[in-house]
Amino acid sequence: MTFDIIPSLFQKLARLNWGIFLLILLISAIGWGLLISAAGGDMQPWALKQIIRFSVGVLIMLALACTDLRWWFHFSYIFYGISLFLLCGVEFLGHIGGWGAQRWIDLYIIQLQPSELMKIALVMALARYFHNQLLPLKFSKLFFPLLLIFLPTILVLRQPDLGTAMIFLLTGGMLFFAAGVSLWLFAAGLLGTAASLPLLWSFLHEYQQKRILTFFGSDQDTLGAGYHITQSKIALGSGGFWGKGFMQGTQASLNFLPAKQTDFIFTLLCEEWGFMGGAFLISLYVLLLVLCFRIVLTTQNTFGRFVALGMTITFFLYVFINIAMVMGLLPVVGVPLPLVSYGGTAMLTLLMGFGFLLNVGLHRTLKIPRLSIGVF
Repeated sequence: MTFDIIPSLFQKLARLNWGIFLLILLISAIGWGLLISAAGGDMQPWALKQIIRFSVGVLIMLALACTDLRWWFHFSYIFYGISLFLLCGVEFLGHIGGWGAQRWIDLYIIQLQPSELMKIALVMALARYFHNQLLPLKFSKLFFPLLLIFLPTILVLRQPDLGTAMIFLLTGGMLFFAAGVSLWLFAAGLLGTAASLPLLWSFLHEYQQKRILTFFGSDQDTLGAGYHITQSKIALGSGGFWGKGFMQGTQASLNFLPAKQTDFIFTLLCEEWGFMGGAFLISLYVLLLVLCFRIVLTTQNTFGRFVALGMTITFFLYVFINIAMVMGLLPVVGVPLPLVSYGGTAMLTLLMGFGFLLNVGLHRTLKIPRLSIGVF
């Protein structure tokens, strides 16, 4: 039986959606080129590390894609519990980074950001819950999935990480919509959120409040809270239609553009390669999303369909929030550009998410029985 494992593995690899993999590789390669440019033409300190992380992440992605989807169905709540435990651990063992944010646990080999793992774990936990329920979801069945969403959201807001909290809430909300939750409940939630805005405002840190005020135009401190977005808009506009060329961006090379290797790397792309460079990258993202949604629409089991949908929504939110943020269409919230921005945990967890999505595509006709033990 041992000798049958290798042929079976190759058969699974051959059936994977390699179009998704090639798009991931192409987008990541664009990111490596931008990181080289950001470092003045050097592979250090960002590009080489990013390539190594990508290589490790691809191996993890392919390994996850070839496992049995039913195993992840049974493991999903455990995965959520581990991720929640790590998020709680940030409160006591967390490493403090920029702006006083406490989001990482130092494992010496890598700075682990548990909130990134939770983006995957939350989707899987919600997918398992919805799989075991009769859809559309009734009002009496909402407490448990709401608890799954709000627990990590509260923890990441304490770090503080407004961008990740937004992704948790938006991903959860879209999965609720897909589960058939009544629209009047969404309306009630929006009204409740609006009514609680004064209370929520008091919990935001001062720099977060200034960023929001800057976005709405009531704080025009271009050398303070508005510095990031001001320099980003200058760089975006200066690129023109075709851009200034590789490593010719003045805002980036003269270090006027902040976080050019992370949150504002799309601005670096547009300054060097102009409108056409930005449009080309966005078109690759759109094509990748189309292939992902194709898996969602053709999957026949509820768990796999919600996993694929959740991973696709999370990826879309990454792209949308980052690009809208650097263009001044959203407040600056610190969300990286997926597969392009420099980062360890974000890269690995994104590739893990694509591994689960490829797994669903591989097992799209698999039947997973509904459990009937309580709410789980």
